[in-house]
Amino acid sequence: MATLLASMTVVERVRARAREITLFLAGDVMTGRGIDQILPSPVRPHLYEPYARSALLYLELAERANGPIPRPADFAYIWGDALAELERARPDARIVNLETAVTTAEDAWPGKGIHYRMHPGNVGCLTAARIDCCTLANNHVLDWGYRGLEETLSTLRASGIRIAGAGRDEAQAAAPATIEVAGAGRVLVFAFGTQDSGVLREWAARSDRPGVNLLGDLSARTADAIGRQVRAAKRPGDIAVVSIHWGGNWGYQVPAEQRVFAQRLIDAGVDVLHGHSSHHPKAIEIYRDRPILYGCGDFLNDYEGIRGHEAYRPDLALMYFVSLDAASGRLTQLAMTPMQIRRFRAGRAGAEAARWLEETLDREARKFGTRIERRVDDTLLAQRA
Repeated sequence: MATLLASMTVVERVRARAREITLFLAGDVMTGRGIDQILPSPVRPHLYEPYARSALLYLELAERANGPIPRPADFAYIWGDALAELERARPDARIVNLETAVTTAEDAWPGKGIHYRMHPGNVGCLTAARIDCCTLANNHVLDWGYRGLEETLSTLRASGIRIAGAGRDEAQAAAPATIEVAGAGRVLVFAFGTQDSGVLREWAARSDRPGVNLLGDLSARTADAIGRQVRAAKRPGDIAVVSIHWGGNWGYQVPAEQRVFAQRLIDAGVDVLHGHSSHHPKAIEIYRDRPILYGCGDFLNDYEGIRGHEAYRPDLALMYFVSLDAASGRLTQLAMTPMQIRRFRAGRAGAEAARWLEETLDREARKFGTRIERRVDDTLLAQRA
């Protein structure tokens, strides 16, 4: 892994890197509600939340906490320093969980407490970061009904962004997104959501109904079925990513059934497990030379100024850069860049924040035989303990 690469000559490193595929992975990217309101084409700001009737309240809270936010902000604004990090790392594929509908539909899902949406005219905030794939099997993509889902799918596809985890029927929702990597194989992204993350049972796609790719359970039978699907689609040189929206928003505990399920997926041919739903990063495990990211945390949100979970440092986020041997799928390096959300913008985190993330993630990762080390530039590395 990283230590092996460090011992190579420059020529050997160049040759080794030529055989690698590097992925940029992020957790939840929530560009709706308050964030949508600062972009060039905001939707109507009305909400149906018991404690907020306008998305402008979230903008007000953020400005009260950290100062004025430009309006309108350009599409690159929200990514901030992340754009320079992406340019430095030059990943072969960029994958995020988009936790918002992209629509002007007014069909707010009845009885649901929170409804996220971004105007289709603001989809440029995703293309500004050259996102290749948005996973959509989450608990907000149908916040504005089936018309909202249809407009989300159409808008993303028209923008050249691949989709996984939702579709116009069960087959589309289950189909992997395919990202071609020049000079190598493909990255296949399969996406799923679970009810314990807030995905409603009635949101499940069917043969005659749009929806999300909902997992009924985390049983061995379900894992084996996913494994068969992955093996049927995978060709030599391909990297298979399974992205799962699972679990609650707060807390570091990883349920035993999640760990067993993730390991069984790796045994079945999956190369990367990309977990999300938690509002903060969770433990990492390296199992059979494959990374399991149990919870990547939020990457962008409009939660500034909302109090109650400060112990988890929800203002901090991570950019995950996962490098794998293209031939075998084995992990060669898992590097993370600490970021901090301020004024609805991702900025590079300072040394204190990076140290806090290192200590917290190392504590949690060691429970899974993995250690986290901070480099002199404050980026983090995950390696087997």
